[in-house]
Parts: sequence; C-alpha cells; structure tokens
Amino acid sequence: MGEAMSKRLKLQLGGEAAMEERAFPNPFPDYEAAALADADSDSAAAAAAAAAEPPAHRPPAGSLGLPFLAQRKINPTFTRRIQSKIQDLLQQMEEGLKTADPHDCSAYTGWTGIALLYLQLYRVTSDQAYLLRSLDYVKRTLRNLNGRRVTFLCGDAGPLAVGAVVYHKLKSDSEAKECVAKLLQLQRTIVSSDSDLPDELLYGRAGYLYALLYLNTEIGPNTVPQSTLKEVVNAIIESGKNLSKEERKTERCPLLYQWHRKQYVGAAHGMAGIYYVLMQPASNVDQETLTELLKPSIDYVRHKKFRSGNYPSSLSNETDRLVHWCHGAPGVIHMLLQAYKTFKEEKYLKDAMECSDVIWQRGLLRKGYGICHGTAGNGYSFLSLYHLTQDKKYLYRACKFAEWCLDYGAHGCRIPDRPYSLFEGMGGTIHFLSDVLAPETSRFPALELGPWEKEGKVEKDS
Repeated sequence: MGEAMSKRLKLQLGGEAAMEERAFPNPFPDYEAAALADADSDSAAAAAAAAAEPPAHRPPAGSLGLPFLAQRKINPTFTRRIQSKIQDLLQQMEEGLKTADPHDCSAYTGWTGIALLYLQLYRVTSDQAYLLRSLDYVKRTLRNLNGRRVTFLCGDAGPLAVGAVVYHKLKSDSEAKECVAKLLQLQRTIVSSDSDLPDELLYGRAGYLYALLYLNTEIGPNTVPQSTLKEVVNAIIESGKNLSKEERKTERCPLLYQWHRKQYVGAAHGMAGIYYVLMQPASNVDQETLTELLKPSIDYVRHKKFRSGNYPSSLSNETDRLVHWCHGAPGVIHMLLQAYKTFKEEKYLKDAMECSDVIWQRGLLRKGYGICHGTAGNGYSFLSLYHLTQDKKYLYRACKFAEWCLDYGAHGCRIPDRPYSLFEGMGGTIHFLSDVLAPETSRFPALELGPWEKEGKVEKDS
C-alpha cells in the first residue's frame, strides 16, 4: 500500500513539475480581483490584490477590470478588439488554406471544419456572405468523400451532415435530402454485429450518432427517424456492456469503452465523449438505461479524478499531465455538466467547477490556440459552465482566454500540423472568439447541440 501510494504521488508530482513545459503560467487575475479593480480601478485594495499574486501570475499592465458590462454584455472596446482579430485571422487562414491538403475533407483538420466555421460566423452575424462561403467549402468536400470513416469529425458523416444543414438553410431541399440519404446509408456499417468499429467520438459510433443528432437539431426533430437513432444508440450501449463484462467491471462500470486496447477517459477517444452524446436528450436513451448503466459508469470515471481536479488520459494512466479537450478536464467537464442536467445531483456540478479551476490554472497551452489541444478548446469549458450557472466568474475566465488568443502567435507556441484547421489550428480560434462575442448562444463545435435552454439553470451570481 505504502509503495503504491509513493509511486502514485511521484507520478502526480512529476506531472506538476512538467506543467510549465505544457502550459504558460496564467498572467491574469481571477474574477474576484478583477471585479474589485473594476469597482475602483485606483483603489489601494485592487493594487494590493494584484501585487499579492506570485510574480509569474501578476496581470499584464492594463488587464485589470471586467471585459463585460453589468448586464453581461461584452464591453464595446473588447468587442472591437475581437472583431478586428477575427477579420485578421480569417484573412490569414484563407491565405494559408491555399496550400492545405486538397484531399482532407474532415471536420477535424479539413475543409468541412472550415465550412462549419463559416456556418458559425453566419449564425452569430446573420451575414449571408458567410453562409455562401460555407457552401463553397461544402461543395468541395462532397466531391471528395472517401468512405473510409463514418464519423462527424473525421469521416464522411461530417461533410454530409454539414452539407445537409447548409443546403437546408439555403432552401435547397433536394440537395439537403440527398445528403441526409447518403448519411443514413452509412448506418449499416455502424450497427453491424461483426463490425470492428470503435465507439468513441473521433472515429467511432458516438461520432456517427452525433451527426444524426446534429441533423435533428439543425433541420428538424424527425430528419433522422427515431428508429435509426435507437439502433445506433443500442449498438453503443451493447458494445459498452460487452467490454465491461469481459473486463469484469459490470458492477463498477456497466458501460466500458476502449480505443486501441486502451480505456481512454477524455472526450475525443474516451468515455467522457461517449457518455456525453448518450446523455443528450435527443438521443432518447430510456430512463432505466440512464440510471442503471450510464450514471454508475460516469461515477466510476469521476472517482479516477486527480487531487488537482484534473482527470487521467486513460484508466491505467496515473500521471496528472494533460489539460486538453481531447485528454483531461477540458473534455470531461462537458460530461459532468450534462450529467448535472440529466441527474440533477450537485456532485457533478461541483466536479465541473473543480475542472474549471484546473483549466484556469493550466489551460494556456504551449501546443497552441486550437480546439482539440489548445487554449480555445479550453476556453469553451468556461462558456459551457457560464451557460449553466450564469456565474460571471466563468464568463470572465472565457474572456481572458479570448484575450490571450488575441495575441495569436506571440507566445511562441508550437505550430500544429494543420495550422489553419478547425480543431488543430486558426479556424478553431476564430470559432471561439466569435462565441465569446455571443456567450449566451455559444456552442462547442461538433459537440454541443442546439440553442441553450433558458429554463432550469442554476441561478448564481458573483
């Protein structure tokens, strides 16, 4: 017992020691100090609060105060800075895309992701030019489907689903229906009993299920028949039950999943992403399955949490190292928030808030400014928590991560393999910045569905 504990502590401390190699120290004051400074920018108390921060965490000059008004509207100066940066980055992105891989049609690193970005800009601005630009990229992807993968993020399901939505918004109904029909044809691969398809979000069944839910959210609730949804949901659940039985974890974790023989925890390849999609109301999972299978499985993952509030990349990994959407707290937080909405138990919200604290401390990543493993993806965790709680602290944190992104390229981050894409590169940063301008309706791309509910929020204020 003592030796095992010693090893665990050593691994965790090693992760903490390596933190500065993976993330920049957060230079911003947290919400309380900023609110105090905003109340009286010349007060000695505000200056003392800033000076009390460790040197590496002291705020940059001029960063004190709140970036939004009393009614939570982003203030005009900050709005103009973000709008200007979006235009600057869009121009850089379009120039860079001229030399991008012409055959990558995925939402993750390819043309579908750029189509999604322009669809997002159309949603937040109502500028028809963005919708038409999205159409340009949709047409490019639909000419290059390869049939090798079936998910929203990394397969043909993404181009077909986004294509259907863009055509629907342009009232091109025949083209939209054709995209839907082709998407539904992929279902046979998903539910086949002899399929070796994994279940995770990037390459597996949950990624296909998301595409179906996306259509029903964006076009209409019966675009994909409920019978089709049920077959896909059942395939995911049966797969989880079977692995749990094989691993003798039926009692502790009734729905267990793996990818490449590793039981991943995070959103991209792991259980957090699968559980999140299954808990979506549009998935129509019955109450007994939610209570008897999903809930104990989520609790099993929760109990793997590190003392820091972060989560391991896989069940076998004891190193507290990664704070990305794909691995760690920034992905798990979405599962926890959905669990809170589904089961109404405070423990899920409490754990989500702990995730937020980890992300605030360790989320300005040296890997860059993207969605999957960058600052923008981490910033979305604050927007999602803000939606649920209406606590200004989380809106403030999202704005500060956006402020960091306004200095795109100035911090010496690594350049990703696909520097202009949605999930690895500049496209994701633009998506996040545009959502910070419209925080009440923001959505994590290729994860969160539909407009946020106005009812049932946790009413909090600071």
